[in-house]
Amino acid sequence: MNRNHPDSKTISGWRQKAAGVLVAALPTLAFLAADTTVSLTAGLIAAGTAAVATFAWRLLHRQKLRQAVIGLATVTVCATVAALTGQARGFFLVPAMIPFIVLAVCLISIMIGRPLTGVLLNKVSGGPPDWRSITPLRRVYTASTCICIAVNIVNGVLQVIYYRGDEPVVLGIVHIATGPVFAAIVAGTITFARRAVRTHPSRAAR
Repeated sequence: MNRNHPDSKTISGWRQKAAGVLVAALPTLAFLAADTTVSLTAGLIAAGTAAVATFAWRLLHRQKLRQAVIGLATVTVCATVAALTGQARGFFLVPAMIPFIVLAVCLISIMIGRPLTGVLLNKVSGGPPDWRSITPLRRVYTASTCICIAVNIVNGVLQVIYYRGDEPVVLGIVHIATGPVFAAIVAGTITFARRAVRTHPSRAAR
């Protein structure tokens, strides 16, 4: 077999990740399509229907129940806010707040010497419990947490601008784009963290 080409397992993994990104974006896409072409009420119905379908898809593919419930609950909250405000942009009010919350958590985590990506991803990266004492590994997590800070600043600013400008379509695009961006940050963090662990094989998690 040619080592320059990905094997079937790798390709399958890529397909599953791509499908997961599309499924996560489905309620937002359904809301925007129906709201733009019909009405806010139609958009809310479309988002709710898509959310239930997404929930069923995740259960069918044996994803974690917590992940499926969070996805359904998020759409429910967003739809409720939109219904209460009577505005399509209300669907994105809660997501617009998330970047600022994540930004604060990232800043605090660096200030106390526990970069957020290290706290969340060290175990899956194969790092030891005392990863903070390994300089290369700590640098990886600090750098990726700083990238998260930068992304959330841009994300937050964009969402404030387009929320105030009442641009629900653009808000939806920004919201959907956030998923792949953070997936890339997670993948990059794990890759570089594992390389750092290999430079200290005796310290790798067992």
